[in-house]
Amino acid sequence: MPVNITSRADAEAIIREQVISTIFQDAPKQSTFMSLARKLPNMTSNQTRMRVLDFLPTAYWVDGDTGMKQTTRQAWDNVFIEAAELAVIVPIPEAVLDDAEFDIFGEITPRVNEAIGQRVDSAIIFGVNRPRNWQNDIITLARQAGNNVAVGSSPDYYNLLLGEGGVISKVEEDGYMATGALAAMTMRAKLRGIRSTDGSLIFKSDMQGSTNYALDGAPMYFPQNGAYDSTIAQLIVGDFKQAVYSIRQDVTVKILDQGVIQDPVTKEIEYNLAQQDMVALRIVFCMGWALPNPATRMDEDRVGCPFAYLEPTSPTTTQKVTFTVKDNAEVPVAIDGAIVDVNGSRVKTDASGVAEFNLRAGIYPAKIKKSGYSQVTETVTVAGEAVTKDVTLIKQ
Repeated sequence: MPVNITSRADAEAIIREQVISTIFQDAPKQSTFMSLARKLPNMTSNQTRMRVLDFLPTAYWVDGDTGMKQTTRQAWDNVFIEAAELAVIVPIPEAVLDDAEFDIFGEITPRVNEAIGQRVDSAIIFGVNRPRNWQNDIITLARQAGNNVAVGSSPDYYNLLLGEGGVISKVEEDGYMATGALAAMTMRAKLRGIRSTDGSLIFKSDMQGSTNYALDGAPMYFPQNGAYDSTIAQLIVGDFKQAVYSIRQDVTVKILDQGVIQDPVTKEIEYNLAQQDMVALRIVFCMGWALPNPATRMDEDRVGCPFAYLEPTSPTTTQKVTFTVKDNAEVPVAIDGAIVDVNGSRVKTDASGVAEFNLRAGIYPAKIKKSGYSQVTETVTVAGEAVTKDVTLIKQ
C-alpha cells in the first residue's frame, strides 16, 4: 500500500532558509612599505624637494710647524619626491543599494584601501606599474648597487642570508644596518628547514612552539596583501628607514550621483549616473616616495644601496645599458669618475669612461655629471636588446 508523505521537496517553498548575518572574509591588509619606511610631512604640491648631502669634506694632516694647510669642500644635491595618484570609481545601481542587506559602500571602502596598499607596495618595491615620474624601485636600485645575491642550483640559505656575500652583508658593506626583511609566505618553509653544520635546526627548535622569524635581529615580514612578487625576489632585506614617503592627498571617499563614466581607452560613455539611477563611489589617494641615499663615509659616491635581495632561481630578464662618457676635446678622452644617474640608480664610470646598468624594459631619465663639467641629461629606452649611449661632457 503506498505511503503518502509531504517530503522536504514538497515543502521547499515554505521552509525557512537560515542565512548567517556575517560576511566571511579576511581582514583588509595595509601597505607593508608604508608601515616600515619613514613618513615625512604631507606634501603641499605635486613635487617636494629634499636637500641631500652629495660630497663630504676631507681633513689633512699638517707637515711640521710651518706646513701648508689644504682646502676642502662640501656639496649638496636635490632629491625630488614626485606625487602620483591612485584612484578608482565603483558604480552601483541605486536599486542594488536599496535591496542589499549590508552597507555595500562600507564593505567596498576597506577593500579599495587594501588595493591601494597593494599597488603602492608593488610599484615601490618591485616596480610593477610604477608611475613614470617615480624613481626606480627598490629592486632595481639594489641590483644596480650590486646587492643582488644569486641562489644557484643547490642553495645554502644560511650563507645566502647571513654569511659573507649574503644579503645581510651586502647591506652592511654599503654602511647600513638591516632593520627589516620581506619575503613571500613560501619562504617560511625554507627558513624552517635551515640546519647548522651539526644538523640542528636554526629557526625551529620544536614542532609545538611558534617560530621567531628574524635575520640577525631584523624582524621579518611576510606581506599578505598580494603585492609580494616571488618571481622577482625571494627575500628583500634593508634599512627601511632610509626610504621616505610623503602623502599629497590621503584616502578621500566621495559619493557621486551626477555625471557620466567613460571608458578610459575609447572615451565612450559607459554609464550616465542620473539617467540610469546609479551612484558611484570614488576613492582617491596621492603620494610620493624617494630613497635619498646621501653621501656617507662608507659610500661617499652615493653608489651603494641600503637594500639587498635574494634572486629567484630564474632571475628577471634585464638588458645591459652601457654609457661611455668622454670630454669634448679635439681628440675625446674618456672621463673617469663621472656619475651616471639613471632614475636614481647611480654608477661611477671606470678608467675607460664606462658605466654599465642592467635594466628591465622601460623608459628611464638619466643625468651624467662630474665636477668641472656641464651636466648632461639623456633618456634611455630599454626594450628587448642591449643599449649603448655615448655621452660628451663639456668642460667648464
